[in-house]
Amino acid sequence: MGSVLLVIHLLACIFLVAVILLQRSSGGALDGLGGGSGASNFLSARGTGNFLTRTTAVLAVVLFATSISLSLYYKGMDRRTGSILEEAPVQSEPAVPVAPQAPVAGK
Repeated sequence: MGSVLLVIHLLACIFLVAVILLQRSSGGALDGLGGGSGASNFLSARGTGNFLTRTTAVLAVVLFATSISLSLYYKGMDRRTGSILEEAPVQSEPAVPVAPQAPVAGK
C-alpha cells in the first residue's frame, strides 16, 4: 500500500511541475496548440488555459491527499520510538593508560 501511494505521489509531483511549466504567466497558455478562433472551446487560448488551471488544481489536491496519506501510513508503522538520548550508553570511568613494560632480559 505504501509503495502504491509513493508512486502516485511521485507521478503527481512530476505532472504538477510539467503542467505548471506549460502555463504562461500572461494568461495565454499553450498559444501554439490551437489558440485560433476555432469552433472548439477546448483548443482555444481560453480553453487551454482553463484546462491547465483545472489540471493544476486536481494535481495539487492529489499531491496533498497523497502527502497526508503517506504521513498517516508511515506513522502507523511499527518503528522504534523515543529519543536517541534515552538510549545513549552509560559512560564508565575513563581507562587509565598503562605504561608499556620493559622487556625482561633473561627469559
